[in-house]
Amino acid sequence: MSNQAQADQITSGGGFIAALDQSGGSTPKALRLYGIEEDAYRSEDEMFDLIHQMRARIIKSPAFTGDKIIGAILFEMTMDREIDGIPTATYLWEKRGVVPFLKVDKGLAEGENGVKLMKPMPELDALLERAVKAGIFGTKMRSVIDAANPVGIKAIVDQQFEIGKQILSHGLMPIIEPEVTISIEDKAQAEDILLDEILAHLDALPEDSQVMLKLSLPTKVNQYAPLIAHPRVMRVVALSGGYSRDDANVLLAQNSGMIASFSRGLTEGLSAQQSDAEFDAKLGEAIESIYAASVAV
Repeated sequence: MSNQAQADQITSGGGFIAALDQSGGSTPKALRLYGIEEDAYRSEDEMFDLIHQMRARIIKSPAFTGDKIIGAILFEMTMDREIDGIPTATYLWEKRGVVPFLKVDKGLAEGENGVKLMKPMPELDALLERAVKAGIFGTKMRSVIDAANPVGIKAIVDQQFEIGKQILSHGLMPIIEPEVTISIEDKAQAEDILLDEILAHLDALPEDSQVMLKLSLPTKVNQYAPLIAHPRVMRVVALSGGYSRDDANVLLAQNSGMIASFSRGLTEGLSAQQSDAEFDAKLGEAIESIYAASVAV
């Protein structure tokens, strides 16, 4: 199956994108929520072995298929590893029918002007070349907005689109993710500024270019309808941003045309101690609920 088949699935497939991309800093927390305490591993290598086992268990679960999950975002180390002797990205697409994406950012810089930009990525071109060889379809990179500061938000969107163009030049689809922190008092104002900045950049893209957007669930329902309708946007996905799965699903269902790309919302309630039958049932329930919210009109 071609890249076109993957593009078609992401553009018009019913379902959501699973975010399986917790990185080094958030791995201990992800393992703890999964029922594995920090005294269960003695080194970073052991820790990453355990998180890969968790991700492989999720991906191999009968519920985890392209019927409900159109794509999955991987951490770099997951891309470099195998599931049942098959490279993870290949396994996702060929065995599960799920389009593989790769998280490419190196974390957040210190806060300035109410935002946290992405740290520099000097190795990005080399990583993107590896991603193309591995069969990755697109990428994801996150920065964070903590205040309705026009200077900061402009800087965030400028940086996201600048690196997005670098990603497009490798033939990969960038997911641009300027996350708005859900707990800030001026969230609605920040989202208005963000919408205008993103629209300005989209209008400036070449006609044959498209990007994807990953955004916090908005304060105003259908805030991002102009982005969903924009010809330069392949898909707009939502992050759960600290909401519980139930709350995130309720908010998502109100926003027409937006689909989920949840991380914690997907793995909530999963545990290393569950039998495979219990684990598969719990994951199946999570997938079903997130899918229903993603396809709600």
